[in-house]
Amino acid sequence: MKHQKPGAGLNGLFIEFRDPLFGVIVFFALIFIIAFVSYWWGRLRSKEDHRYLERFLRSFRKLPSQQRLQQEIGSSGVSHKSWLLIAESYVQNGDFESAVEIYQSLSELQKEPHRKRETLFLLAQTYFRAGFLERSETILLRILGRFPRTPQALKLLLFTYERLQAYDKALEVLEPLDELGSDIAADRDYLETVRVLRDPATDTAEKCRYLAERYREKRTLTYLTFEFLFLHDPALAWKTLDPDQCPRITDILWHLPEENLDLDIISRTGYLRQLYSARGSVNLAQNSSGFELDVLIKLRRCGHSGATLQFEYLCSHCKQIFPFPFHRCPNCHAIDSIVTESILTEGQHEKSNTF
Repeated sequence: MKHQKPGAGLNGLFIEFRDPLFGVIVFFALIFIIAFVSYWWGRLRSKEDHRYLERFLRSFRKLPSQQRLQQEIGSSGVSHKSWLLIAESYVQNGDFESAVEIYQSLSELQKEPHRKRETLFLLAQTYFRAGFLERSETILLRILGRFPRTPQALKLLLFTYERLQAYDKALEVLEPLDELGSDIAADRDYLETVRVLRDPATDTAEKCRYLAERYREKRTLTYLTFEFLFLHDPALAWKTLDPDQCPRITDILWHLPEENLDLDIISRTGYLRQLYSARGSVNLAQNSSGFELDVLIKLRRCGHSGATLQFEYLCSHCKQIFPFPFHRCPNCHAIDSIVTESILTEGQHEKSNTF
C-alpha cells in the first residue's frame, strides 16, 4: 500500500497560486478593498469638511474686532475670493457693517494694486448702498487719485453726488466719462434739469416754463416733467402734454383733482376719455382696450364704484418693479425708463363700526 504524503488529501480544496483563477480572485479582491477604503475615506473627509465649515461660519455670526479680523484673514487658509463672497452675503442680508469691516481689512492687507482697487470699490459701493454717501465719496476719490481712468468708480461718484444734490460736481464727473467714451447725453440733460428744479433762486413759474420749453424741444424726461407741471401749473401741463405719452403718466392723470381737469382735451383724446370714464369723472367711453380700464368702465355703467386703480412702476431697462415712481432707476440707474403699470384693486372706503 502506498502512503499519501501529509496534507496531500487537502490539495484539492485549495487553488494553487499559479492557477489563473487565483489571480482573478486576487484582482477583484484588491478592487473591492480599494473601493471600500476610498468610500469610507471620502465620507470621513466630507464629515471633516462639514465640521470645519460649521466652525468657520459659526465664528462669523458675530465678527471679531478689526485687529482680530485682520489676523484671521492673514493667517487662515480661506482665499481672498472666499472673503469677498462672505462680505457680499452680508451685503445681500443688509448687514452692511460686517461687510464694511471685511472690505476694510482686506484692503489694508492687500498689496497688489489692482486687487486693492477692486476691494476699495466694493467698500465704496457698500457705503453707497448703506446711505453713507460722504464715506463713499472719500473712498472713490481715493481710488480715482491713483487710478483716474476707472469708469465704474466715476459712475458711482456721479450717483453719489446726485444723491448728495451736488449737481455741479456731478456734471464735472461727466467730463472724464465723456473722454473714456461713455454716452453722457442723457445724464447731462437729466442733471441740468434737476439742478434747475432744485435751485432755490429760481421761482416756480420760471421752472415750469423751463420744463415746458425743454420738453417741446427734446421730448425726454416725460415723467419728471409732468409730475412737476401738473403739481404746480396744470394748465401749462395740459398744453404741453403729448397724447401718445398719456399711458406713461397714468398715475399722475388718475390722481388729478377734478378742478384741474381739461375737459376739452379729455374729450378729444381716446385714452383720456377711457381713463376718466373709468374713474367716473366723465361718461365718454363705453369700453377700453386696456383690461383694467374696461372693467372699471363696465362696473361704473352697472352702478358699482367699489373698485379703483393702484400702480406699480417697471424699469424698461432692467425689468425691475418698484412700488414707487422714480426718475432714475434705483437698480440699474437708467434715466427716464419708468413704465407705469395699472393694477385693479378694491376701493378704500371708510367703515364705521359700532362697538
